[in-house]
Amino acid sequence: MYISMSYVIVYTDGILILSIYETEQGKCLETGETVAIKKVLQDKRYKNRELQIMRILDHPNIVALKHCFYSSTEKDEVFLNLVLEYVPETVYRVAKHYIRMNQRMPMIFVKIYTYQVINQSLKDGKN
Repeated sequence: MYISMSYVIVYTDGILILSIYETEQGKCLETGETVAIKKVLQDKRYKNRELQIMRILDHPNIVALKHCFYSSTEKDEVFLNLVLEYVPETVYRVAKHYIRMNQRMPMIFVKIYTYQVINQSLKDGKN
């Protein structure tokens, strides 16, 4: 299912999530596809289940796992690198943009995001 591919980091987004995740935009050298590479510290004090969970998840509202690989640092820290489907925008980034510009988010965006959340909530309630 997972074939060996080479990835190059295009730029660091500078996102730090929960202090152990870093997400970077990358590009597959073989296919040219833009991907997100999530770097997860493998802390020996905890059971790390993220890779197992990502392998079984298949949902339109969850980014797809494309590949994974391990890396280490000079400090002997081990990282799991999850190569994921790239999503260029998030609701958070869009909202933050309009807040910085001191503008209201266009009503069409509000309607689209609201529709998506409610529609998925209704689908999840049926399952």
